[in-house]
Amino acid sequence: MQTNFETVIINKMSTDDVDGVIKIEESAYGDHHWSKESFLNEINNELARYYTLHTPNGELAGYAGCWHILDEAHITTIAIAPNYRRKHYGQALLKRIIDDCYKEKIKYITLEVRVSNTAAINLYSKYGFTSFGTRKKYYQNNNEDALIMWTKNIFFDEFKNNYENIIKTLEEKITIK
Repeated sequence: MQTNFETVIINKMSTDDVDGVIKIEESAYGDHHWSKESFLNEINNELARYYTLHTPNGELAGYAGCWHILDEAHITTIAIAPNYRRKHYGQALLKRIIDDCYKEKIKYITLEVRVSNTAAINLYSKYGFTSFGTRKKYYQNNNEDALIMWTKNIFFDEFKNNYENIIKTLEEKITIK
């Protein structure tokens, strides 16, 4: 029996979402953030998959994006508005990305994350991402290094079983539509 405390809605990002996405982007990344034009371009990029997460009252609480290139997905961004952090919304968006990878037969998922972003590193590690190196001075605003993280083949039992267990636990805490 589910004991969900909240339902969130995840949809493909639309042009109507971009102004709200920019507000979250600025709060998450400060001066070093994507422009409105960048998000508008991504929405029209056939390789890109961008999503928004709304609360039950319709408030935009987060967004995520990735590129699908052959049998790989590259997560470009996941951000949650400050007042909605620690509510499993980032996990809900990551779930959407991984589920889409399964649907589109994407085998591997990669991303870069700031070496100082321990919360994100812990989340990705929980989901089976492993560090495979560092991009030195990757972030232009402060020259911080980025950890390069990859999954193993998501169709392998090791990844799939771990993912299914995590999702069972997530679905006890939140409903995703």
